[in-house]
Amino acid sequence: MNNCPCGSGKTLDACCGPYLSGQKKPETAERLMRARYTAHTQANMGFILRTHHPATRTDIDENATARWARESEWLELDVRQVDGGSEDDNEARIEFMAHYRDPQKRRQTHHELGVFERYQGDWYFRDAEMPDIQPFKRNEPKLGRNDPCHCNSGKKFKKCCGMA
Repeated sequence: MNNCPCGSGKTLDACCGPYLSGQKKPETAERLMRARYTAHTQANMGFILRTHHPATRTDIDENATARWARESEWLELDVRQVDGGSEDDNEARIEFMAHYRDPQKRRQTHHELGVFERYQGDWYFRDAEMPDIQPFKRNEPKLGRNDPCHCNSGKKFKKCCGMA
């Protein structure tokens, strides 16, 4: 049996399969998000459209989404952070990264903060926001090629440790 693409370690039938077939509804926002990723791996536009919030469903470019899902080689889902979305909540924000290869076989990452909302008792994907990505901060000043080497040899970095 195949493992579920969402990365749970369970089989598709024991994980996202019942959601995609309509036998069950996702109990949490994270379960819905994982099932939507799995739907993308199968280009299951019916599920993707059905689980998009009715208030924003018309914002979807169905043809472009279907083409992206169909033409991509889906590699991995990385759930970074889940805020809310339990059975007692009505909204959630889930940061995730979906790794895939585009039609030219280049590795790509779709990084998103998904906004989910419970509507009439069911979870829906409502919108996407850009995650707050912190830039890399160097703890020490950058050592340039022409700066004195940090080993105190008296040579320039490029003629000393920079040659290694």
